[in-house]
Parts: sequence; C-alpha cells; structure tokens
Amino acid sequence: MPRFFSNKRLIILLVGVIILVALIGFSLRDRDNVTLPEQFIKDAAGIGQTIISRPASFVAGAIEQADLLLDSYEENRRLKARLEEYASVQAEVADLRIENEELRKIVGKEEDLRDFNPIQANVIGRNPDQWENRLILDQGSSKGIAPNMAVMTANGLIGKVATVTPLTSTVELLTSESADYRVSAIVTGADAQVHGLIEGYDAERGELLLKRVASNLDIQPGQQVVTSGLGGVFPRGIVIGEITEVTVDEFGLTKLAYVKPSAEFPLLDHVMIADRIAPEIEPVELNGLEGEEE
Repeated sequence: MPRFFSNKRLIILLVGVIILVALIGFSLRDRDNVTLPEQFIKDAAGIGQTIISRPASFVAGAIEQADLLLDSYEENRRLKARLEEYASVQAEVADLRIENEELRKIVGKEEDLRDFNPIQANVIGRNPDQWENRLILDQGSSKGIAPNMAVMTANGLIGKVATVTPLTSTVELLTSESADYRVSAIVTGADAQVHGLIEGYDAERGELLLKRVASNLDIQPGQQVVTSGLGGVFPRGIVIGEITEVTVDEFGLTKLAYVKPSAEFPLLDHVMIADRIAPEIEPVELNGLEGEEE
C-alpha cells in the first residue's frame, strides 16, 4: 500500500511538470490573443508594479527636487556675493576713471597710453609646425587691423599682428622664437618702478623671459608683469604674467626673471586686437617762416 501511494505521487509530479512545460510552450508562441490566465497574471503584475513604482517615483522626484532647491539656493547665494563684489568693483572703476580724467586735465594730457579700441576676432587657423609661434584670425585690414597691433585675451597679452590681408590677419605670439621680438614691460608691486623687456621663451618651463632689469632693483616671485606702453605698439597696463623665479643673466650684469603667462596659449579661441588711439599732434607754428623755402 505505501508503495502504491509513493508511485502515485511520482505520477502526479510528472504530470504537473508536463502540464507546466506545455503551458510555457503555449505562452511563448506568437499569438494575437492572450488567454484569460495570462491576462490575469499580467494585469496583476502591472497593478503591483504601479503600486510599487508610483511611491518610489514620488520619493525619487521629491529627493531630486530637494537637491535642485539646495543647488539653486547655493548658486543664488554665490551669485548674490558675485553681484555685490561686481557692484563694488564697478564703483571703484568709476571712481578711478573720474580721478584719472581729473589728473589728465590737471597735467594737460588728453591722451593716455592705455587708450585703445578693441576689435573682436576669432582664431580660424593654427599651423602645427608653428603652434607656438603664429595663429590666424578671421579679421583683416577691412576691419581696420594693421601690423604691430597688440593682441590679447581676457586673461592677458598673447602677441601682436604680424601680417594682414583684407579678411585675415596673422598673429606672432609672445612664445615666438624670433630673436627680434621684444615687449617693453614693467613690474607692478615693486618699491620702485622696474622696467624690463619680455624677450624670449623657455619652452621647457613654458615661461617668458623678462630681461634687462637693472641689478640694483628688487623684484620678487609673485609680482605681476604688465606692458609699459612705451614701445609704441602695446597699450599700457595689459597683463603679461607673473614672476616665478628671479636670477641673473649669463653675464651677471642684469637680472633675469621667468614669467608665467596669464593667457593660455594652447587654448586660444577668441581674442581682442588693440587698435591704439594715436595722440593728436598739435600743429607747430613757424613764426616768420611761412612761404620761405628751406
């Protein structure tokens, strides 16, 4: 008797497996209609997924909104701080402009070495063989660009215009290897006004060379180097870079400083060309010489 019941359970198990396999095979067939059991199971699963997903989506959305609110609050706080700083700087700049105009009126000087009209331009070409020497801009003589105009970015000076065509211009960078390329510069923050020449580029260090600084003048790393405006090409006060090291030249007569450029030379995209405002020259009256030949 026990043996009969044991065989009966085995037969029921085998029949159940066969029915299950048949149902699986039937459900996997490509059919246009779904059976009632399948509909029931799918609907039940869909309801369960909906019940679970909606609260989960609500919680996830609430967390995301909270993160956005926190980010917005932090960004708003930073923007307010920047606006306050900007307003302060604007007020200081306005005050300095008024003071500058008053001082220029006192000394009777109408022009300033800082005066220039900026011309916007984009970099459209750069020769891989002269990557550190030259680049091409999309503005030329038709826009008033001429050779020897200073070229800069928002961060600082990058070079000067070398050649122009009606529609393009070629810029010779400060990192050029040309032996005749010099920029008159001054060191800010020094006790006395320190003049020198940006002359040469150390490719290994990626830094410019400030040469011909008098040996008795004190310059230190961290001081800023700007254009002096005395060379007749570059307006005064354009940032060049920051001194990183001070040494003496090969002859030991003058000081030499390594200057880290403020502009990112490998990432040049948009630049400004400084069209200097030429000073007006007063006509000279030649008393008693009108009409006489030399």
